Amino acid sequence: MSEFKSDFLNVLTERGFIHQISDPKGLDALCARETVTAYIGFDCTAPSLHAGSLVPIMMLHWFQKTGHRPIALMGGGTTRVGDPTGKDETRKILTEATIEENKAGILKVFEKLLTFGDGSTDAMMVDNADWLLKLNYVDFLRDIGRHFSVNQMIQRDSVRLRLEREQHLSFLEFNYMLLQGYDYLELYRRTGCRLQMGGSDQWGNILSGTDLVRRLAEVEAYALTSPLLTTASGAKMGKTAGGAVWLNEEQLSAYDYWQYWRNTEDGDIERFLKLFTVLPLDEIARLAALEGAEINEAKKILATEATALIHGREKAEAAAETARQAFEEGQSAEGLPTVDISRADLEAGIGVLNAFVISGLCASNGDVRRNIKGGAVRINDTGEQNDKRQLTPDDVTADGVIKLSLGKKKHVLLKPV
Repeated sequence: MSEFKSDFLNVLTERGFIHQISDPKGLDALCARETVTAYIGFDCTAPSLHAGSLVPIMMLHWFQKTGHRPIALMGGGTTRVGDPTGKDETRKILTEATIEENKAGILKVFEKLLTFGDGSTDAMMVDNADWLLKLNYVDFLRDIGRHFSVNQMIQRDSVRLRLEREQHLSFLEFNYMLLQGYDYLELYRRTGCRLQMGGSDQWGNILSGTDLVRRLAEVEAYALTSPLLTTASGAKMGKTAGGAVWLNEEQLSAYDYWQYWRNTEDGDIERFLKLFTVLPLDEIARLAALEGAEINEAKKILATEATALIHGREKAEAAAETARQAFEEGQSAEGLPTVDISRADLEAGIGVLNAFVISGLCASNGDVRRNIKGGAVRINDTGEQNDKRQLTPDDVTADGVIKLSLGKKKHVLLKPV
């Protein structure tokens, strides 16, 4: 039996989302008793969130599914300052126009996982620029700053680690936790928000916010964090050798997104099914028990279900079928990642080394040579052993492309234009 009475904390516990809660009994009683409002903040530093942001987004999803009201807080204001948490150097200051463009891109993913509207449990999208940009600095220092202890602030990991490494920490960044704490207070005043959630690296900043709400609004506020995820081999979630695993299709195709989850390590299957799909727990237990070659079926289901949440069921199933054709039938399937090449360059001859580098399959000519020696390089599903091979128009298939393959799972189509 679970120790919790509320559906929300039961679901998060069963699916592995909880790392710390400031007052577990108090939050559980509140969630069991009434409809609660909670928020998570997302700064607008890129045109899309990446897979590393999925844990907090899914926490908001389950919060709403269990009868509560989630707020996705856009950091239109705090992005102008820059969160020092986990950073070794000051974050690049973005222009107002770039921040707005990034915010528009980030909004897209929330519409897929949250239901927005005017109902009691409908999600809200709020931007902290609405209040932070209007602050009077002297009034802010007097009314808010006096409640923050510098002694405590320099003990926060985001500050302490930078100081211990003797790395520059600007006064601008030092202010970030004051602004994050003020966000919590402002959201309580505007919406009655009583809970802030985030990754475990945000624990100190969130506690500063709960303390500020308690002091100035004289009401109990709560903090809940999720564990910072790494893969079974220790790699950071949402990152690959090729870069970030973006959630927006403009930055990463549905097929490549599907492939990211298909390549999940065996030891991560059950954990990722719980965190990144909405499959029932008994079905997840069945998939997690598969052994041998059947593990690949569990990985395919994980890939399809995770992709369906972000890109829709139709594109997820299309990606699965594309992969099946490419891997199991050896076909040059439509839907594989495509890189345009100059028809004139192809007529002059493109070296196999150059082709695999520009396709993104290999990082350098030396990398291609090593893979050729290892038997991992194929052109149009035929193994290639000659590192001086030139691709020409004769290599273009009936589909109008040249299929490059690295191993069994990585494929790119070169398309002459």
